[in-house]
Amino acid sequence: MSNLDFANALTAWRQGDRQALDQLFETVYAELRALASRQVASESSRTLSATALVNEAYLRLVKREVACEDRAHFLAVTSRLMRRILVDFARSRGREKRGGALPLLPIDTAALGLAAPSLDVLDIHDALDRLSVLDSRKAEAVELSFFGGLTNEEIAQALGVSINTVGRDLQFAKAWLRRELSS
Repeated sequence: MSNLDFANALTAWRQGDRQALDQLFETVYAELRALASRQVASESSRTLSATALVNEAYLRLVKREVACEDRAHFLAVTSRLMRRILVDFARSRGREKRGGALPLLPIDTAALGLAAPSLDVLDIHDALDRLSVLDSRKAEAVELSFFGGLTNEEIAQALGVSINTVGRDLQFAKAWLRRELSS
């Protein structure tokens, strides 16, 4: 689907055309599925599959009235939904902040340059919330990169900043997260 077709489908969806949302999701499904696979790859009990994560994101998107402007913004919104789903799932499993009885929902942290493979999605979520208080744009850039799989160019477009700014934001945020999560 061309950028123009994608934009037209977004407009149709905003005007209430549910089939347009189906088209949009079909177009980005493979990307979202690959991203979701990475996010749930280390989840040991496999109770949340990549397909289930993408499907839940679709269902939540259907319920929301979101005015996406382009492909990057659509992927950004969907990635935020997927983050929220992972966090909700981890919380629903009854994990307490410190040493709960149920297993963690581990997440692939290699994309953040973190050496600790046992980090839980809630640890990442909490750290991003703390970063957001300090600098919301940097936290959003990491969220779009890590949870959304967006390129620096797509992140720049979604945030309305230059690609160089995104690069600097991600570099700072990853260093901050490494320090924050290693302590």
